[in-house]
Amino acid sequence: MEKEEILEVLNDWNCWSKPFKDNFSRKAYEDEVSHKSNAGEILFIKGVRRSGKSTILLNHIKTLLAQGISKEEILFVNLEDPRFASNLSLDLLEEIKKIYRYYINSDKKPYIFLDEIQNIDNFEKWLLKEYELQSSYLYATGSNSKLLSREIGSALSGRYLDVLVFPLSFKEFLSFKNITIKTPYELIAQHSTIEKYFEEYMEFGGFPKVALTDDVALKNAELKNYFDSILLRDIVARYKLDNFQALEQLAIFLLSSIANQVSITKIKNHLGVSFDLANRYFEYLQNSFVIDTLPLFDWSYKKQISNPKKIYSIDTGLSKRVSFEVGKRLGDILENIVFLELKREYDEIYYFKTAQNYEIDFLVKKRELVTHLVQVSYTLNDEKTYKRELRALLKAKEELQNQKYIKLLLITTDRSEDIVFEGEQIKIINILEWLLLKN
Repeated sequence: MEKEEILEVLNDWNCWSKPFKDNFSRKAYEDEVSHKSNAGEILFIKGVRRSGKSTILLNHIKTLLAQGISKEEILFVNLEDPRFASNLSLDLLEEIKKIYRYYINSDKKPYIFLDEIQNIDNFEKWLLKEYELQSSYLYATGSNSKLLSREIGSALSGRYLDVLVFPLSFKEFLSFKNITIKTPYELIAQHSTIEKYFEEYMEFGGFPKVALTDDVALKNAELKNYFDSILLRDIVARYKLDNFQALEQLAIFLLSSIANQVSITKIKNHLGVSFDLANRYFEYLQNSFVIDTLPLFDWSYKKQISNPKKIYSIDTGLSKRVSFEVGKRLGDILENIVFLELKREYDEIYYFKTAQNYEIDFLVKKRELVTHLVQVSYTLNDEKTYKRELRALLKAKEELQNQKYIKLLLITTDRSEDIVFEGEQIKIINILEWLLLKN
């Protein structure tokens, strides 16, 4: 590319000649970025495509500008701009910096933001050089977990921090609708409105642009576009796959299997492919953040990894868009929403099975302590369901008897109440209250 072409692309994406457009704030992530950037390490922001990583970076740039950093000290590079497509290389990064230094900022240490850095092979070498020379403050986003972990881990060990970005939580979703709930009274006062929005959230998920789109047809079109884009750009192109049909079928199968146990053997048999291909394609989908897995809890790590994992989607809207069957399983959708919320908050979560084969949806662990046992049931109207969920919590706590302070929680769409069941305190909590008012 000619210098003038590169400068034109950079000018389109930066605020040197025009201000950035206004964006919705995602305060928790923006605070985390600001806090971690103070450490002086390379900061990686990772997560599924279209989850809002770039917007979080842009909002951090606005914070820097508000703190007195000049706009010329900022360099934002969108590595998915089609004008860069045939030139993605370490040489391009070097040329971009030279041009930026010559035309925009010749003397001050710049803040460099590289969006979707996984598009550059061996990007870690360039980052390492910049880091060791202390010539730039470095930020990058990426949409592939394994690529980032492997390349960051080996070349940049001890030199980086990261932030994992999810699609919108329900609390963030409401903020995009200009609704803030901070007290039980506000939840009660706006309950019908919030219930309506929660139905929309269950149906279409939490991708930011989808949440801001009112037209149902456009929402569905966006979700289909995201699904295709993730498969084609983050998997097929990156791993040079030639069996797109098998990948698409596997993605649909997994997104249809949320809240259920899935094994590679089951996938192999369902799709009629080899074990190796099923395993590799499963890994690719997980690396691109489309799906996540939940291991069975056992104090023995060997037993943990030998048991089937449960599958969850990064977004309920994505699952419902590619599978009509999922839409009928409201309990599974609710469980997926709870899974994502727990993942945002805790590092270690599992599912658990008792000796009597009672299953606990979620077990939360902090270091060596099990802190929460969580069941999810869409409704407790059926007495047998109600008793079964409560008894599962009790039996699980009994088997974890060396863990003294486990909180027992049953999340539902029904009303909240604290009960005592067979001598144990159990908190039954409405999903809206749990999502919006928990500490």
